[in-house]
Amino acid sequence: MRRYLPVARQHFLAALAGTSVVVKSLSAAVVLLYLLSFGLDTAYGLGVTPGYLLPPNFWVWTLLTQGLVEERAWGLAASLATLGVAGRLLEPLWGALELLVFFAVVNVSVGLLGALAYFLTYVASFHFAYLFAVRIHGGLGFLGGVLVALKQTMGDSTVLKVPQVRMKAVPMLLLLLLALLRLTTLIESNVLASYGFGLLSSWVYLRFYQRHSRGRGDMSDHFAFATFFPEILQPVVGLVANLVHGILVKVKVCRKTVKRYDVGAPSSITISLPGTDPQDAERRRQLALKALNERLKRVEDQSAWPSMEDEEEEAVVAKADTPLLPDPSAASKGSGQESSLITFQDAPSQL
Repeated sequence: MRRYLPVARQHFLAALAGTSVVVKSLSAAVVLLYLLSFGLDTAYGLGVTPGYLLPPNFWVWTLLTQGLVEERAWGLAASLATLGVAGRLLEPLWGALELLVFFAVVNVSVGLLGALAYFLTYVASFHFAYLFAVRIHGGLGFLGGVLVALKQTMGDSTVLKVPQVRMKAVPMLLLLLLALLRLTTLIESNVLASYGFGLLSSWVYLRFYQRHSRGRGDMSDHFAFATFFPEILQPVVGLVANLVHGILVKVKVCRKTVKRYDVGAPSSITISLPGTDPQDAERRRQLALKALNERLKRVEDQSAWPSMEDEEEEAVVAKADTPLLPDPSAASKGSGQESSLITFQDAPSQL
């Protein structure tokens, strides 16, 4: 184990070298708070405790700091790896400021939703432990957000070849794994809650509120809520999700987004088409190019092997190289030889 630590450290430093000051600062804060956790109860003062977030305490600062608090080595490694992946894959697309906003939105949402969930659990059970014994903290909420963002940007990428697992299936597979670990009591409930609310809050933000050059949100079909589930469940999940979205639009929590498709006309006319998004068109184009390249590669591999048809073609070419007309000199020479063999006899006299 010790011989792999320098290699892991080297790869981690190399990954951070190409990131901005935002990722480096967040990573340094995570490491610093982890070191302080050996002497101080950082989860109590900086993590979200549902009872202390409610009045009259209002420990609202914990909503911003809870995503930086780690007390275990595996949690520290997961947080640093998540920040490194976000800095390498998401920051070039969004920019450092948008990545910081995404980090803050996800962590604040995880703290609020987690505190609300535990408060409702307290109301149903009247156990004070759900208010004052629970600590919501760690980077699993932001991990869920990063996985959702990677599903949005590179969902068709292959993560594992055997068995074949694509990036778009990773968020729900990890949620299922954490749920199974929770059933076996190997992890605490706050771990599962942080990751689950991280998935939900990041999808809502990226789907409806993130600002970019094309407007706000991402209403493409491949990023719908139903696509997180297996295909057999997608029709039912899609029906329920559309119903919930319609209710939220009516109460003005969410607004109805108009998807616009620019046809590139000289008059700059845009046509609103439901279910059409430039990201979908670009995604389908990339898939078509990838399939075409794979097909051409297979054709080239097959043409590299010799076959019986090649031998037949060579025989036809050799036969085609032979002249169709005889050489005149050879013909004259042959006729000379024949004439030397012919003898003429006198015709017999008539009787």
